[in-house]
Amino acid sequence: MSAQPSERPDAEGKAGELTDSPVKTRKKLIEVALPLDAINKASAREKSIRHGHPSTLHLWWARRPLAAARAVIFAQMVDDPSAVPEQFGSESAQAAERQRLFRILQELVLWESTNNEAVLERARAEIRRSWQRACKDNRDHPQADELFNPEKLPAFHDPFAGGGALPLEAQRLGLEAHASDLNPVAVLINKAMIEIPPKFAGRPPVNSDSRHNAEAVGGLTIGRQWRGAQGLAEDVLYYGNWMRDEAERRIGHLYPKVKITAEMVAERPDLKPHEGRELTVIAWLWARTVRSPNPAFADVEVPLASTFFLSTKKGREAYVEPVIQGRSYRFTVKIGRPLDIEVTKAGTSAGKRRGFHCLMSGVPVGYDFIRREGKAGRMSERLMAIVAQTKNGRVYLSPEESHAIAALQAEPKWKPNCDLPKKHRNFQGPGYGMDNIGDLFTARQLVALTTFSDLVEEAKARAHQDALVARMANGQSLTEGGLGANAYAEAVSVYLAFAVDKTADRNSTVCAWASLREHARNTFGRQAIPMVWDFAECNPFSKSSGNFDGNVQSIFSSVKLLPTVVRGHGTQRDAQTSALNAKQLISTDPPYYDNIAYADLSDFFYVWLRHCMKPVFPRLFATLAVPKGNELIVAPHRHGDKTKAETFFLNGMQRAMSQLGRATHPTFPTTVYYAFKQSESKADSGVASTGWETFLNAAIGAGLAITGTWPMRTELNRRLVGRGSNALASSIILVCHPRMRGAPLATRREFIAALRTELPAALVQLQNGNIAPVDLAQAAIGPGMAIYTRYARVIDAQGDSLTVRDALAFINQILDETLAKQEGDFDADTRWALAWFEQHGFAEGDFGVAETLSTAKNTSVQGLEQAGILASKSGKVRLLPPDALPEDWNPATDTRLTVWEAVHHLVRTLETKGDIATATLVAQLGGIADTARELTYRLYTIAERQNRAAEAFSYNALVQSWPEIARLAQSTKPPQQSELL
Repeated sequence: MSAQPSERPDAEGKAGELTDSPVKTRKKLIEVALPLDAINKASAREKSIRHGHPSTLHLWWARRPLAAARAVIFAQMVDDPSAVPEQFGSESAQAAERQRLFRILQELVLWESTNNEAVLERARAEIRRSWQRACKDNRDHPQADELFNPEKLPAFHDPFAGGGALPLEAQRLGLEAHASDLNPVAVLINKAMIEIPPKFAGRPPVNSDSRHNAEAVGGLTIGRQWRGAQGLAEDVLYYGNWMRDEAERRIGHLYPKVKITAEMVAERPDLKPHEGRELTVIAWLWARTVRSPNPAFADVEVPLASTFFLSTKKGREAYVEPVIQGRSYRFTVKIGRPLDIEVTKAGTSAGKRRGFHCLMSGVPVGYDFIRREGKAGRMSERLMAIVAQTKNGRVYLSPEESHAIAALQAEPKWKPNCDLPKKHRNFQGPGYGMDNIGDLFTARQLVALTTFSDLVEEAKARAHQDALVARMANGQSLTEGGLGANAYAEAVSVYLAFAVDKTADRNSTVCAWASLREHARNTFGRQAIPMVWDFAECNPFSKSSGNFDGNVQSIFSSVKLLPTVVRGHGTQRDAQTSALNAKQLISTDPPYYDNIAYADLSDFFYVWLRHCMKPVFPRLFATLAVPKGNELIVAPHRHGDKTKAETFFLNGMQRAMSQLGRATHPTFPTTVYYAFKQSESKADSGVASTGWETFLNAAIGAGLAITGTWPMRTELNRRLVGRGSNALASSIILVCHPRMRGAPLATRREFIAALRTELPAALVQLQNGNIAPVDLAQAAIGPGMAIYTRYARVIDAQGDSLTVRDALAFINQILDETLAKQEGDFDADTRWALAWFEQHGFAEGDFGVAETLSTAKNTSVQGLEQAGILASKSGKVRLLPPDALPEDWNPATDTRLTVWEAVHHLVRTLETKGDIATATLVAQLGGIADTARELTYRLYTIAERQNRAAEAFSYNALVQSWPEIARLAQSTKPPQQSELL
């Protein structure tokens, strides 16, 4: 820790003009300590918040939580008390001040504090205090006027802005925010969040209802002060509602209501309360069809239905029953549980890899056959059911011919013409002849989306006219402040275009019907556009999922809460080649090797945004599709093969990191989010990671050194790229500084010795910070590479440099050693169980082998059986899995208590009874609970490496739930340790 300001001299030639002018720096809070539990808890909670969250403006993949972004930027700028000895001279004073800063952070990260000016201002005051201290330290610097103006905070820049969480939170903390990205969709999202709202802050809405002092939509009234972006949000809501009404006037006939007739009630008595009424349709459920491969039924279009279930909600079950009538068939909807649930669940599917079966003849309908039919343009669809809305919820109805005819009447005047990418590592297009984005929509969906798109331009014209009238009524110049009526109307149109995109996401033919939640899923349930055989076509004029009203409302709720205190800028730039403007605070979330092909995914939205927004942003939407050639990911489908793609990524990331290093303000560290799971890339001495290796090589090649690392829970547990992929539940926040000139050399032996000395303590700190076991190996890279990058080079006995790959392998090796050494804290029975589990899991093994192992571990099979952790019978033994353990177990009365037993009773209780019951058990265990938590990490590592997914999931879930369990346990008095021994 720094005792006083330290000088940061030449940084291997990467700091440009500052190499000859050392800057005095103080260690920042993020380089010493963080209240990680509070940040992780707030980040995890935020993933379930929708109303008013900026993420509801527009879909983006892998957003960072606002809580984590806010915490990182605050801690990146605020001095740690140990670096302020003139004010906090003793360790106790420093600890007390650090706790005060923690309390500010703990309140700052809460969702409720997102727009709490009192909380935000306390955080801004701490940032200004540290900044003014830095300016005073460097008042004699030759560039003090340029770099150290105490009246103006440095600007912030994220060169890989993506969904914009980082620049948004920098702006909220009082920094002028710059967000750049190569992807036009990301650029427009950032403009909408940080650039547009401050331009029109505090202005009243211009729409005619508000001007005439009528009550405005949404409960706001004209006789009020319009703070922040509230007036802008009000206009977005007004003109969005106008678009909805006008669209329904033009194309509402394509979306008929359904009348409940006496004939329908005769077949379905449950419809009696609705007899004679016209119900609004929420969705039409269609099954794709192809002609039967059976020559006897070659003229019949047979359904490809993955399920006939409509609702699986208890007490509200509904399903489709196909009725064969000679050489044809019809669908009818039934209420209740079907007699043959498995058949209903499977639809006409013959299995995951076997395709379907012909409804008429039962012959197989293989995927190759379907693919040929699709490519020949002979795939169609047939209406299976209608979902309507009543005051008591959904009602499922049999298809009506008039509704199928209404859909066929649609004649789109425009259709997107943008090729879908071919299948590659993390993108799966539907195929089957659906090769263009325009192919993803029915004719009726295309008519609706093009109508809404065209209405964006008309709404902009109306907003422009209303803004002119409003400005003249207030006696203002039409161009006062450089932001006239046209600029305002264009701003409103950006958010209206987002409403069109959100509608497209819920209105494509790859939107499946969720039978449990009874709504249509969106297109991007994951980072792909997969084939959906039976899809839901939503009614954009209803009040259910996919409706235009709801999309406008969610945008309104977000816009009115966006910060407007300081300016922001969203620009299109290639991070590899664009020089950043000035010395800025940098926090960024770069692409994760080959995880997500954002440009491929973004085309789906780009085609609609371009249709709406090209007149407003002609340069941003100049290309027919999202630029892809320079997207900084490993994409073999673009570069020819994996080797060329990796070379492109390494060189590009190194150029980007070099640009970043030159732009970083010398007073602050740079923070980089990275969430790539280690892959099984073998080095001579252990497991390395291609993704991490390539990224770290780029960062080190750019002259950066890692000085700190923090795991933060920034990903959804139900993340978009599924379990087992290269996505993490946590992001690893790397704290970086330019590497110092004159850093020493180290031998391979010295490096490994340093790892063995320092890494165990760092791993304990990570475990105490409740890092998920699934992410421990990734988190360990941070402190390990901090040791590696403190040296100019690490050399072996021949004088050759130790590579990043070799360093990663050693870090993993010592991680394993450290976890193994923790076994010394375990009792003999637990050490036996751990060794047996590594070999057999919960499967049976020979008694003789078990007895030999028990002798080596200073225990016995008989004693282990008495301890209640194994069963022995007929020459075989097996460990008891959690669900085989007694539910009435009490550690206080257990005469042979083991840590192994404690872990698996905790797993059993968490899975069957939840957090509160588990917390009670933790309180009963007392100090043994912490040792049990250590064992859980070891068990997860073993289970994962041996592909025991279910067991690994259980252990990981226990650790991730631990902070809440521990909090609940504090309210229960723990027993004395002597009571448990």
